[in-house]
Amino acid sequence: MRISFNSEHMIWIAESAFSDKDTLKAAGFWWHQQPGGCRFQGCKACAAGVRMKWWTFKAESAARLVQYSTDEATKESLQPTIKSLNGSRAADAEINIPVPDGLAYLGFQKAGIAYAAERDGTLIADEMGLGKTIQALGLINLKGYKNILIIVPASLRLNWLREAQKWLTDKALTFALVDSNEVDVSTANIVIVNYDRVKNHVFDSLMARQWDLIVIDECHKVKNPEAQRTRRVLGYYDRKAKGSVPGLISKATNKLMLTGTPILNRTVELQPIAGAIAPKMFGNFFAFAKRYCDAFQTKYGWDFTGASNLDELQTRLRASIMVRRLKVDVLKELPPKTRSVILLSQNGLANDVKAEQLEFSEWEGNLDEAHADAELALASGDVEAYSAAVARLDSHIKIAFSEMSAARHRLAVAKVPAVIEHCDEVLEGGVDKLVIFAHHHDVISALTEHYGANAVVLTGENTPEDRQSAVDRFQSDPNVKVFIGSIQAAGVGITLTAASHVVFAELDWVPGNVTQAEDRCHRIGQHDNVTIQHLVVDGSLDAKLAHILVWKQYIIEQALDTQRALPTPATVNADPATLPMPASKYPKATAAQREACATGLQILAGMCDGAHKQDGEGFNRMDTRIGRQLAAKSMNRDLTDGECWLARRILPKYHGQIGEAVIAAVKGLTTDGSTL
Repeated sequence: MRISFNSEHMIWIAESAFSDKDTLKAAGFWWHQQPGGCRFQGCKACAAGVRMKWWTFKAESAARLVQYSTDEATKESLQPTIKSLNGSRAADAEINIPVPDGLAYLGFQKAGIAYAAERDGTLIADEMGLGKTIQALGLINLKGYKNILIIVPASLRLNWLREAQKWLTDKALTFALVDSNEVDVSTANIVIVNYDRVKNHVFDSLMARQWDLIVIDECHKVKNPEAQRTRRVLGYYDRKAKGSVPGLISKATNKLMLTGTPILNRTVELQPIAGAIAPKMFGNFFAFAKRYCDAFQTKYGWDFTGASNLDELQTRLRASIMVRRLKVDVLKELPPKTRSVILLSQNGLANDVKAEQLEFSEWEGNLDEAHADAELALASGDVEAYSAAVARLDSHIKIAFSEMSAARHRLAVAKVPAVIEHCDEVLEGGVDKLVIFAHHHDVISALTEHYGANAVVLTGENTPEDRQSAVDRFQSDPNVKVFIGSIQAAGVGITLTAASHVVFAELDWVPGNVTQAEDRCHRIGQHDNVTIQHLVVDGSLDAKLAHILVWKQYIIEQALDTQRALPTPATVNADPATLPMPASKYPKATAAQREACATGLQILAGMCDGAHKQDGEGFNRMDTRIGRQLAAKSMNRDLTDGECWLARRILPKYHGQIGEAVIAAVKGLTTDGSTL
């Protein structure tokens, strides 16, 4: 077989033996009998005089057979396509992407950002747990987009907001979180809205703007072209009016879709998504269905439930719009466990949160002080002070948990619908089996009622026989999708390695209890990274303490490793890039950075030359203790690298008070953005 390129007519031609026909057909080539004998008007093969040969105008089809190229020109013609194919699977990329201090992209995340940066429409279809959100935010950092619309499931709205505030380097960007129909979406740089809010005047207001980028998270939710949400987001063809009706995607210069499951059940579900990103290649529904869904007509109408030419489809997707990596491909870059805290909206829960906050107010000051003291001691390298601060923090939180058990119970019950919504999203997103841990019996009962026959339950009320039966069914029965267990009773002595995704619907303060529960999935027989999520209501006590719980778990895990420092709560989240750093590997602060940190801290603390506190200046409540102690020490210009690192995390939030020149110096940049 020999493949050559006809540059005049932009087609690839194969000369082959009869025995190669199946290979060529599978790659997407067509047989051409003779010029003039073709039934297609404007046929490129006819124009090129192709006779009794195989041909294609699709570079991605020819690229699959590049090893049969006969000359350098042919190979050169396929290089852009081969680059895209390789990029769609890449585990790393040589590219500099802006990132906030203390954070870093993993290699495969950089590769995904690099792939998306080269096109105006991309589908990031990485398996769940590989950081698609971070890649989307990295793309914004790289390209400098200023007007971004992010459409997400309701349960992920707050999580997107928190991740954006953390990962975006342009701290001047403003946000609008659409949690009611009254939210103004006309001026904010970044608008985050859930699918169900995209209607009526919210839809009209969003359509009135031009967006640099639209991000559609869990985009498999717009797989049904007849659904209203799909029509509003992607647009549709009005058969009666015989014209196209634009959706929100038409108002965006660049498009980014995210999902771990681009195909939930049938190949045809991919067409609306791929067609919206690349209309010329995938926009024709019937052409797509006939080629890739084995579509055929019956006496009842068209049947689109089949699948055909899937290797060709994958090649075309990867060569044009799709990045997809599996955990097994990049697992070496991921920690065995990925922990995160997911914030649930207060919608419908505001009164319960307020009641809890009132009860907690008397404990809050002590907790903030102990927390700040622990961070300061760690940053200064004072091990003894750090241990004492952690002990105080532990004591205060245990008291708060004990005193507030009734209020926390009420909120736990009230948030069950939001927990169910999130867990349904996880299952719909492609997770085969899910483990849910809770504490209170009424919470477990509500979850059990919802999942019914698809779930097994294990609490302290199970007999040993029932206990083992529940575990066995979850491990072996494909129809059992959910394991629901109490943290105490189901957290020890069982194996749940059929699942690699764990959700904590409630919080247990004792790190050992949580770790034991996690390890039901993370044990011998588990081959995947284990994703662990704590679901907490925004503004609640659990939201405040969940980050500290995760922090304490990392402390325990690293206690025997003298090469690692204990992480601060600010550095612990879902991202493997923020795992604990070695004690000697705090970023080395330059003399200019130390001076800038001291200047910024003293401006905020009102301490420069002993001056009084200036109106409108100062740290917010959360940063006051840390900021003032750092400012006091900075008077002598003797901040440690750890303390400079802590100051560099805090100060950019106050750029309006401190001034951009000082902030640039804190970050180690010149005023024009170049590195000092």
